[in-house]
Amino acid sequence: MITDAASAPGPAELSALTEPTEFLDYEHPDVQDFLAHSGIDPSTPPAEQAVRLYYAVRDGIHYEVYGTGLSREALRASSVARAGQGFCLHKSVLYAAAVRAVGVPSRLVYADVRNHLASERLKRMVGGEVFHHGLVSVHLGGRWLRVTPVFNALLCRLYGMTPLEFDGTASSTYHPYDADGDDGKRMEFLRDYGAYDDLPYELLMERMRVRHPGMFAGGDTVVGTGSLADEAPGLPAADGSGPDGSGPGGTSGPGGASEGDGASVVGRIPGPRGPRPVA
Repeated sequence: MITDAASAPGPAELSALTEPTEFLDYEHPDVQDFLAHSGIDPSTPPAEQAVRLYYAVRDGIHYEVYGTGLSREALRASSVARAGQGFCLHKSVLYAAAVRAVGVPSRLVYADVRNHLASERLKRMVGGEVFHHGLVSVHLGGRWLRVTPVFNALLCRLYGMTPLEFDGTASSTYHPYDADGDDGKRMEFLRDYGAYDDLPYELLMERMRVRHPGMFAGGDTVVGTGSLADEAPGLPAADGSGPDGSGPGGTSGPGGASEGDGASVVGRIPGPRGPRPVA
């Protein structure tokens, strides 16, 4: 584990941080397929490619917690690309792998944050508003930038918040609370655990189990079904009730689809790839 501020990597170290690893397995066909669908142009500068991949991960990989795998296999970039969904740990792994594939050095960063983009059900499951959070550090323009390709644009819109942008020149970490992004309130970082050259699986799972034991009742798969998007404020609940849990059951769910249709907001999120199960 290292900190960005203490790190002044030389050419050899930077080169090593573009190599594939167990979890940043960008040579896998599923990651290569994701890259091919991301619209990157190898002739463009590295910062432009990093920005393009940021939006490909942010909006092309659905943010989902319920039913998401936390096994070693599920947390590999290839599995995330194949599944087409995941939460911060998964999306950060895929982004770190993707930028390495185009020659941009990257590391994985972990922190405890106070997360405002969460439903009441999710907060009950994780034990409050403090989440163990994953993001990415990329080396561009001679310095390290921290980047958060996590909360997709549609999910932010459903929760009344502004998506976090990245332009390749400044860090993108403090997610705004409101739709206008101008009230000064942003995601609060409570503890920084530094940056890692690859996903520290055993250490990460130890932290997750200590902080969020309620997530692990399903073994190495997060408990619960449904979608965080379907629990957004103002939307009908999956059982047809209102956002406060009132109302008759069995009525239409989001978008007028009944629960039995299997339709949901997340199922209608546009993206280059639809969700597929992790093998």
